[in-house]
Amino acid sequence: MKSDHERGIQYSFTYQDAVEVLRLVRDSDTCTSLDLQIGDIKLSVTRAGGAPRAVAPAAVSVALPAATSAAPPPKVETAPAAPTAALSAAELEGLVPVRTPTLGVFYRAASPEVPPFVKEGDHVKAEDQVGLLEVMKLFSPVTAGVSGKVVKILVTDNMLVEHGQTLMLIQPD
Repeated sequence: MKSDHERGIQYSFTYQDAVEVLRLVRDSDTCTSLDLQIGDIKLSVTRAGGAPRAVAPAAVSVALPAATSAAPPPKVETAPAAPTAALSAAELEGLVPVRTPTLGVFYRAASPEVPPFVKEGDHVKAEDQVGLLEVMKLFSPVTAGVSGKVVKILVTDNMLVEHGQTLMLIQPD
Protein backbone atom coordinates (compact mmCIF):
# COMPACT_ATOMS: atom_id res chain seq x y z
CA MET A 1 0.00 0.00 0.00
CA LYS A 2 1.32 3.47 -0.91
CA SER A 3 2.05 6.02 1.78
CA ASP A 4 0.28 9.40 1.82
CA HIS A 5 3.51 10.98 0.54
CA GLU A 6 3.67 8.55 -2.39
CA ARG A 7 0.03 9.33 -3.22
CA GLY A 8 0.77 13.08 -3.25
CA ILE A 9 -1.24 13.86 -0.11
CA GLN A 10 0.24 16.75 1.85
CA TYR A 11 -0.54 17.80 5.40
CA SER A 12 0.13 21.11 7.06
CA PHE A 13 1.20 21.38 10.68
CA THR A 14 1.23 24.88 12.11
CA TYR A 15 2.63 26.47 15.22
CA GLN A 16 -0.90 26.50 16.65
CA ASP A 17 -1.23 22.75 15.96
CA ALA A 18 1.98 22.15 17.94
CA VAL A 19 0.67 24.24 20.85
CA GLU A 20 -2.57 22.26 20.88
CA VAL A 21 -0.74 18.90 20.84
CA LEU A 22 1.47 20.06 23.72
CA ARG A 23 -1.57 21.12 25.74
CA LEU A 24 -3.30 17.79 25.09
CA VAL A 25 -0.26 15.85 26.32
CA ARG A 26 0.09 18.14 29.33
CA ASP A 27 -3.55 17.73 30.28
CA SER A 28 -3.68 13.98 29.72
CA ASP A 29 -3.80 11.70 32.75
CA THR A 30 -2.19 8.83 30.85
CA CYS A 31 0.00 10.13 28.01
CA THR A 32 3.62 10.72 29.04
CA SER A 33 5.31 10.84 25.64
CA LEU A 34 4.46 11.45 22.01
CA ASP A 35 6.46 11.29 18.80
CA LEU A 36 4.75 12.82 15.78
CA GLN A 37 6.04 13.30 12.26
CA ILE A 38 4.10 15.04 9.51
CA GLY A 39 6.19 15.45 6.38
CA ASP A 40 9.41 17.26 7.33
CA ILE A 41 8.05 18.35 10.69
CA LYS A 42 8.91 16.26 13.74
CA LEU A 43 7.48 16.79 17.22
CA SER A 44 8.71 14.83 20.24
CA VAL A 45 7.27 15.41 23.69
CA THR A 46 8.29 13.60 26.87
CA ARG A 47 6.87 14.25 30.32
CA ALA A 48 8.18 12.68 33.51
CA GLY A 49 6.15 9.50 34.18
CA GLY A 50 4.45 10.57 37.38
CA ALA A 51 4.41 14.30 36.73
CA PRO A 52 1.25 16.14 37.75
CA ARG A 53 -0.92 17.51 34.97
CA ALA A 54 0.14 21.12 35.62
CA VAL A 55 3.83 20.41 34.92
CA ALA A 56 5.08 21.46 31.48
CA PRO A 57 6.52 18.75 29.23
CA ALA A 58 10.12 17.92 30.12
CA ALA A 59 11.57 17.94 26.61
CA VAL A 60 10.18 19.39 23.44
CA SER A 61 11.82 19.58 20.04
CA VAL A 62 10.18 20.88 16.90
CA ALA A 63 12.00 20.67 13.57
CA LEU A 64 10.47 22.97 10.97
CA PRO A 65 11.09 22.59 7.25
CA ALA A 66 13.37 25.15 5.59
CA ALA A 67 10.52 26.61 3.51
CA THR A 68 8.49 27.89 6.45
CA SER A 69 6.18 30.82 5.81
CA ALA A 70 7.47 34.17 7.01
CA ALA A 71 4.06 35.06 8.40
CA PRO A 72 3.98 35.08 12.21
CA PRO A 73 1.68 32.57 13.91
CA PRO A 74 -1.80 33.89 14.72
CA LYS A 75 -2.06 35.49 18.13
CA VAL A 76 -4.08 33.29 20.44
CA GLU A 77 -4.95 34.57 23.87
CA THR A 78 -4.88 32.17 26.76
CA ALA A 79 -7.74 32.04 29.18
CA PRO A 80 -7.36 33.18 32.77
CA ALA A 81 -7.19 30.41 35.36
CA ALA A 82 -10.49 31.21 37.10
CA PRO A 83 -12.63 33.62 35.04
CA THR A 84 -15.65 33.38 37.33
CA ALA A 85 -13.61 34.23 40.45
CA ALA A 86 -14.14 37.95 39.80
CA LEU A 87 -17.92 37.52 40.10
CA SER A 88 -19.50 37.42 43.55
CA ALA A 89 -21.51 34.44 44.77
CA ALA A 90 -24.65 36.58 44.61
CA GLU A 91 -23.99 37.39 40.94
CA LEU A 92 -23.47 33.70 40.11
CA GLU A 93 -26.60 32.48 41.91
CA GLY A 94 -29.17 31.12 39.48
CA LEU A 95 -26.93 31.49 36.43
CA VAL A 96 -26.19 28.51 34.18
CA PRO A 97 -22.63 28.23 32.85
CA VAL A 98 -22.00 27.36 29.20
CA ARG A 99 -18.84 25.25 29.30
CA THR A 100 -16.45 24.17 26.58
CA PRO A 101 -16.62 20.44 25.85
CA THR A 102 -12.89 20.22 25.06
CA LEU A 103 -9.65 22.13 24.75
CA GLY A 104 -9.52 24.42 21.72
CA VAL A 105 -9.69 27.94 20.38
CA PHE A 106 -13.04 29.67 20.98
CA TYR A 107 -14.50 31.98 18.37
CA ARG A 108 -17.49 34.24 19.06
CA ALA A 109 -18.27 34.65 15.33
CA ALA A 110 -18.12 32.50 12.20
CA SER A 111 -15.58 34.91 10.67
CA PRO A 112 -14.03 38.29 11.51
CA GLU A 113 -16.36 40.05 9.05
CA VAL A 114 -19.63 38.98 10.71
CA PRO A 115 -21.12 39.91 14.08
CA PRO A 116 -20.75 37.49 17.03
CA PHE A 117 -23.27 34.69 17.45
CA VAL A 118 -24.44 36.28 20.72
CA LYS A 119 -23.63 39.26 22.91
CA GLU A 120 -24.45 40.10 26.50
CA GLY A 121 -28.16 40.82 26.89
CA ASP A 122 -29.25 38.56 23.99
CA HIS A 123 -31.96 35.97 24.54
CA VAL A 124 -31.05 32.45 23.42
CA LYS A 125 -32.81 29.12 23.06
CA ALA A 126 -31.12 25.91 24.25
CA GLU A 127 -30.23 24.84 20.70
CA ASP A 128 -28.86 28.27 19.62
CA GLN A 129 -25.21 28.41 18.60
CA VAL A 130 -23.23 30.77 20.83
CA GLY A 131 -19.75 30.15 19.40
CA LEU A 132 -17.33 27.88 17.58
CA LEU A 133 -14.59 25.70 19.03
CA GLU A 134 -11.58 24.88 16.84
CA VAL A 135 -9.58 21.78 17.64
CA MET A 136 -6.88 20.73 15.16
CA LYS A 137 -8.50 22.65 12.28
CA LEU A 138 -11.94 21.12 12.95
CA PHE A 139 -14.72 23.48 13.98
CA SER A 140 -17.55 22.41 16.28
CA PRO A 141 -20.54 24.53 17.24
CA VAL A 142 -21.02 25.47 20.88
CA THR A 143 -24.69 25.68 21.84
CA ALA A 144 -26.31 27.47 24.75
CA GLY A 145 -27.78 24.32 26.30
CA VAL A 146 -30.46 26.36 28.09
CA SER A 147 -32.99 29.02 27.13
CA GLY A 148 -32.47 32.40 28.71
CA LYS A 149 -30.61 35.70 28.68
CA VAL A 150 -26.83 35.88 28.14
CA VAL A 151 -25.69 37.73 31.25
CA LYS A 152 -21.90 37.58 31.01
CA ILE A 153 -19.41 36.44 28.36
CA LEU A 154 -16.20 35.41 30.11
CA VAL A 155 -13.89 34.75 27.15
CA THR A 156 -12.76 36.82 24.22
CA ASP A 157 -12.72 35.91 20.56
CA ASN A 158 -9.79 33.74 19.42
CA MET A 159 -9.02 32.60 22.98
CA LEU A 160 -7.49 29.25 23.86
CA VAL A 161 -9.85 27.58 26.32
CA GLU A 162 -9.50 24.50 28.50
CA HIS A 163 -11.86 21.53 28.79
CA GLY A 164 -14.81 22.42 31.04
CA GLN A 165 -14.00 26.13 31.17
CA THR A 166 -16.97 28.45 31.54
CA LEU A 167 -17.46 30.49 28.38
CA MET A 168 -20.52 32.49 29.37
CA LEU A 169 -23.29 32.66 31.94
CA ILE A 170 -26.99 32.49 31.11
CA GLN A 171 -29.95 33.49 33.30
CA PRO A 172 -32.46 30.74 32.49
CA ASP A 173 -36.08 31.56 31.65
